[in-house]
Amino acid sequence: MTKTGKPSKTGASDSARPAAQPKQPTLKTIAGLTGLAVPTVSRALGGASDISIATRARVRAVADEIGYVPNRAGVRLRTGRTNVISLVLSTEHEMMNHTAKLISSVAAGLRATPFHVIITPYFGDEDPMKPVRYIVETRSADALILNQIKPEDPRVAYLMEKNFPFVTHGRTIWEKDHPFYDFDNHAFAQIAVQEFAARQRKNIVLVAPPRDQTYSVAMINGATEAASRLGLGLTVLSDVHSDVAIDDMGLALSQHLDAGHPVDGVICVSNGSCLAAITALETAGHVIGDTVDICAKEAMPILQRIRSPIITVRENVANAGLFLAQAAMSAVLTPREPPMQFLEVPQTSEN
Repeated sequence: MTKTGKPSKTGASDSARPAAQPKQPTLKTIAGLTGLAVPTVSRALGGASDISIATRARVRAVADEIGYVPNRAGVRLRTGRTNVISLVLSTEHEMMNHTAKLISSVAAGLRATPFHVIITPYFGDEDPMKPVRYIVETRSADALILNQIKPEDPRVAYLMEKNFPFVTHGRTIWEKDHPFYDFDNHAFAQIAVQEFAARQRKNIVLVAPPRDQTYSVAMINGATEAASRLGLGLTVLSDVHSDVAIDDMGLALSQHLDAGHPVDGVICVSNGSCLAAITALETAGHVIGDTVDICAKEAMPILQRIRSPIITVRENVANAGLFLAQAAMSAVLTPREPPMQFLEVPQTSEN
């Protein structure tokens, strides 16, 4: 109010006015601090390969120090990109699987890049194509990372048809035409059977992954070929797979043992299936490393701490995640380059 009792023009005293908000740092701010041109700063933050690693690191350090956050709407308008990589995952996973490790390693692979990862889940009663179509149609991500790959995976066929960037954790029949990271499960199964043969085991059981997935086919074929070559018996449990609940896996193996089938070697594809095998075998009176052996693939080195005689083969999920992140970015930024591909060769761990 003025001395005459009339309201002032602003309707409020100066002390009641909100404080001015500090301006957000911009590319121009970083340019001024680094002495680089704005376009150079923009391209450095975008990971341009023709900008030196040292310059990219310096620009990123300054951006982090001043709290620079790119305007995503502006980035999309300018580049057509969202700077998002979507990791599409099923919500149905057995306990102690390597999903958490995969997520963290993909995130680490995108660290200090303009990209970040989001998780797009789908449920067991949903069509796996649903999240893929949604992302492609809405352009809500620049690339997809897929796992649980099938030989003729319809998601891969769709993405190739749409020319949408993606990378698979596993291989398809079109593996020459798209980026992937895979673990050689055919070789893993052969190693397991060979280890059993060296220990004079004769009757082997395999709890395989779901039969419609590529790595299950590779594993079953590898075990079958090695067992035939070495003259060993092999049973692939037909009414259970490695992605079901641990109790169900254990029950299936217990029923196989209770039916009088001889078993002195079990191949397990995960920590969870190995725990199920330990329980079933020891309940039946077996001693691991004495009357029976287990060969298991593991993402985290814990099984030999549970039972030291277990034969373990390490799957390097950390490397897988880092590679998948790099391959996804490459598919976005350099789509005309040959697709990044890697096949991990398995090795047994030392007891």
